[in-house]
Amino acid sequence: MIVGLLNQKGGVGKTTLSVNLAASLARTGARVLLIDADPQGSSLDWAAARQGAPLFSVVGLPRPTVHKEILQIGHGYDHIIIDGPPRVTDLARSAIMAADVVLIPVQPSPYDIWAADEVVKLIDEARVYKDHLKAAFVVNRKIANTAIGRDVGEALAAYPVLVLTASITQRVAFAEAAAQGLAVHEIDKEGPAAAEIEAVAAELMEFAR
Repeated sequence: MIVGLLNQKGGVGKTTLSVNLAASLARTGARVLLIDADPQGSSLDWAAARQGAPLFSVVGLPRPTVHKEILQIGHGYDHIIIDGPPRVTDLARSAIMAADVVLIPVQPSPYDIWAADEVVKLIDEARVYKDHLKAAFVVNRKIANTAIGRDVGEALAAYPVLVLTASITQRVAFAEAAAQGLAVHEIDKEGPAAAEIEAVAAELMEFAR
């Protein structure tokens, strides 16, 4: 399975989701590759901050040739996660063409919901060449017990894209883990942050079948 995480709006938590989903898949014993296709290199920074043995492989490939190189680079891996670039560019198009599933992280704000329109259009363009391409929204950094947190699913329903039932809440654990190059399950295996990541990963795997 090749999953591309993309949204043209920066700061939606693409890297946090990318590294934690990769870690969740690696926990099952799968061989996982995380491709950092963002010129900012946040996933590479996360890997560099890590003290212990890597949970999975991380490579930087911020070039608009990801779709051409992915079979060679990803040979031997069970799953590949692509941490995509912000903004709609040739690099974003390449990441979409490389993916089996595009996961669009969206924060519960009107700006994020409006910005998602550009990525949805790119996915529609890509389906001309890749009609089996799947896409789904995942609500990220949701603030618990707020109206906007509850209503974001309804707002996204205007798009012809599935919204995952599982979502991620804004939690300090994600920032604490990232600062140390860790996945959330490594700092609190039984905590709510780890449980939310596991739920998203499980739903993603089911959707990708």
